[in-house]
Amino acid sequence: MCGIVGYVGHRDAYPIIIKGLQRLEYRGYDSAGVALYDGTDINLSKTKGKVQELKDKAESEISTAGSVGLGHTRWATHGVPNDVNSHPHYSNSGNLVIIHNGIIENYEPLKKELTKRGYTFQSDTDTEVLVNLIEDVKKNEGVKLGKAVQIALNQVIGAYAIAVFDKTKPDEIVVARLGSPLAIGVGEDEFFIASDASPFIEYTNNAIYLEDEEMAVVRRGKKVKVRKIKDDSLVDLYVQELQLNLEQIEKGGYDHFMLKEIFEQPNAIRDTYRGRLLVNEAIVKMAGVEDNMKKFLNAERIIVVACGTSWHAGLVSEYIFEEFARIPVEVEYASEFRYRNPIITEKDVVIAISQSGETADTMAAIKLAKSKGAFVFGVCNVVGSSISRETDAGAYTHAGPEIGVASTKAFTTQITVLTLIALRLARAKGTMSSSDYRLHLQELELIPEKVEKTLLSDDHVKEISAIYKDATNFLYLGRGFNFPVALEGALKLKEISYIHAEGYPAAEMKHGPIALIDEQMPVVVIATRKGHYEKVVSNIQEIKSRKGKIIAIVTEGDVSVKELADHVIEIPASEEALSPLLTTIPLQLLSYYIAVMRECNVDQPRNLAKSVTVE
Repeated sequence: MCGIVGYVGHRDAYPIIIKGLQRLEYRGYDSAGVALYDGTDINLSKTKGKVQELKDKAESEISTAGSVGLGHTRWATHGVPNDVNSHPHYSNSGNLVIIHNGIIENYEPLKKELTKRGYTFQSDTDTEVLVNLIEDVKKNEGVKLGKAVQIALNQVIGAYAIAVFDKTKPDEIVVARLGSPLAIGVGEDEFFIASDASPFIEYTNNAIYLEDEEMAVVRRGKKVKVRKIKDDSLVDLYVQELQLNLEQIEKGGYDHFMLKEIFEQPNAIRDTYRGRLLVNEAIVKMAGVEDNMKKFLNAERIIVVACGTSWHAGLVSEYIFEEFARIPVEVEYASEFRYRNPIITEKDVVIAISQSGETADTMAAIKLAKSKGAFVFGVCNVVGSSISRETDAGAYTHAGPEIGVASTKAFTTQITVLTLIALRLARAKGTMSSSDYRLHLQELELIPEKVEKTLLSDDHVKEISAIYKDATNFLYLGRGFNFPVALEGALKLKEISYIHAEGYPAAEMKHGPIALIDEQMPVVVIATRKGHYEKVVSNIQEIKSRKGKIIAIVTEGDVSVKELADHVIEIPASEEALSPLLTTIPLQLLSYYIAVMRECNVDQPRNLAKSVTVE
């Protein structure tokens, strides 16, 4: 959620900031703003709406000169989306300007106290309270901006990533983070500030990632110093070399990032198992698992914590771990897990899944699990992310940047990693025969090729989408390994087309949802040949007898379902446990084309953020 961009150096700041904000649009936002220092004063422009609207407005109403600036895309928390509540925000004197991701939970008492001291507020935001608190500390304590930020942040409760500029100190920007990501790009006598590296990757591949409760003063021509917010102690600096490249974050000729990322899945899955899946030697090699094998083998259970699409990947892994490794698995919504008093022991392994590695609820669940002595293993995509640093060990998915808000390749690569782990544990525990083990290794290696074949149904799925684009409800049904895929398919449709959709285990249809079936209800059924096929055929017959419209995902060469369904989409045959990697592909395409035909904003759905870094 939200996006921060800042620059101090020798270049014109404005084009860097605007382009950077455009690259952060995938995070989800409802308004945008920019503040630029022209050598004399701060010029500020902000608006409800998209970055392009900000660009048009800024270039018509302010000077865009200057080599220092801040930019922001806001996703509303305190205060409705409008021009006034958009960031950046001034302090009362006009000397300070701030951008902020996160929530200041105790802003109301702080605002009351500042009001008593004569401060006035133009917006409804917690952020304007924070910038005036910093100004109040700076004035009353007689300290420099960096110290004022530190003192002020020790008075606030909540989450934040902030960048603050003081026009009386025009060569520096002060940044800090707690619970929301912040990166500093290090160039030649210049610095870039951003929520992730995408805004500055074309200028430098060197970055500093702030940890929670850290701050830094970024000063032109000086080395960055990072300090702890609580006690002002210096932190050892680690400059990370980025592997990201500019080509990865461009659309590459596709109409939308989501479509590009759907079609990237064959290579993303290959990249995920490359070096880990050694079929000829019948080996699964994962350092994070090997180094902690005793923890896994002695585990009484595995607890998976995740949110959204990652939670669905966790549900698939429940079936896989229990089938292959015979370890009991519980899958928890991180947002609920963190507020319960869950029973966790030192004999539990907690697997935390997050594409971004910054999901606030998942981070909180990790900290809770660690406090109770559990071993915590992270599965995420973003190198250097908070979850990758907070967990005891982990594995990256290597999916590459996922810009579309609706996750696609994150889902399939998460399942790939979790499958590799389950296979490795099955081998170590002896819970899978050698022949089955080798068969699944061979089949997993073939999955990218089968995904490529499945993607050839693109035009056919587009034709089906045209028929159902005006539907108001959908049902998605699956059994066994493919029940979570039904949930994921329904989520995708909801996220980007705004059509109400629900996923169910196919057998549960007769326990309530069947009441909804009529000729207006499209029902998507995952009916692959393996996995309770006859039972699913019976479910389809029940739907058909009630005039429901059936879109079926079937195995190549299917006959029975073809006779019953209104539409069929074929996928290659595979082992049942690996079938979610294939069955999810047509559902992604279906949601994409329906959303496009409904003229929805596919890559930036309303009200959604790519990474939910606040509660």
